[in-house]
Amino acid sequence: MKKLLEVKDLHISFHTFAGEVQAIRGVDFDLNEGETLAIVGESGSGKSVTTKSIMRLLPPGNSEIKAGNILFNGKDLTKASEKEMQKVRGQDISMIFQDPMTSLNPTMTIGKQIMEPLLKHQKLSKQEAKERAIKLLDLVGIPKPEIRLKQYPHQFSGGMRQRVVIAIALACAPKVLIADEPTTALDVTIQGQILDLMKDLQKQIETSIIFITHDLGVVANVADRVAVMYGGKIVEIGTVDEIFYNPQHPYTWGLISSMPSLDSTEEELYVIPGTPPDLLNPPKGDAFAQRNPYAMMIDLEEEPPMFKVSDTHFAATWLLHPNSPKVEPPTAVKERMAKFHAKQADSLKGGE
Repeated sequence: MKKLLEVKDLHISFHTFAGEVQAIRGVDFDLNEGETLAIVGESGSGKSVTTKSIMRLLPPGNSEIKAGNILFNGKDLTKASEKEMQKVRGQDISMIFQDPMTSLNPTMTIGKQIMEPLLKHQKLSKQEAKERAIKLLDLVGIPKPEIRLKQYPHQFSGGMRQRVVIAIALACAPKVLIADEPTTALDVTIQGQILDLMKDLQKQIETSIIFITHDLGVVANVADRVAVMYGGKIVEIGTVDEIFYNPQHPYTWGLISSMPSLDSTEEELYVIPGTPPDLLNPPKGDAFAQRNPYAMMIDLEEEPPMFKVSDTHFAATWLLHPNSPKVEPPTAVKERMAKFHAKQADSLKGGE
């Protein structure tokens, strides 16, 4: 499978009045053609900063890519000029943002907003762009697209606006689609519709997707691989089955334990104790050590390397060192792993 995007040892800082915030501290991952990679983690873990850096959308005044490379089709985007990036954005790499209302221009019709990238990147005539816009609205499931094309964002519901944003992102059939928590602002029913839509569209236009979310429950339904981020680093990465069936990092255990379950009898939902680290002064050793009930002395002194679990599964935790004590995942994690396994088995039976 061909690598479409490679992020290598990426370091990003923000220069603030309080000092230098080391937001991204050595991130490595790649994206293959036709693949969906989910990046998960709490707010402030570095998910959005990482993906916005791919689009070079970080604020130019106080942000700095201090080290690393972002290779897209072999070209290093960290060294690309703004003019070169303008050709990449929308045409090769597109982004769906979290809140569709702030992504759309309230003073422009939906049709004009969809046609804009087609006129700029595809050099279509206005009539060709209009016809393509109608097809895109139909593709994302908006009824009566010829009429809707002339309407404004305030005339659409939240779910419909998100469909419009997806249509704009897909207008030029980008090779990479970045979805930054695209369902967070929507209710549960609409979330499911948008996720199903994205899966269907991926098959139709053969794009690769980076899906950012804090919700591991969403990940199980959309991703091929999962990268877990904490404190500006990727602490575990593997296939979706490996992350759900065989999670290795205590932080991943915490995220899985805190997933709500409809059939849970527990009165309270599990919460990971403590707060994420202050990246103005990143902690020595493992950034998760202060919140990790299984932390050892070495966690406070040395940062763990990425240990290999399988050819596709890696985790940065000293618990994987040959000399470390053997620790089993908590009961809550095992229960959710079993439920995930049962759900997958049911879905397979349903497809037969």
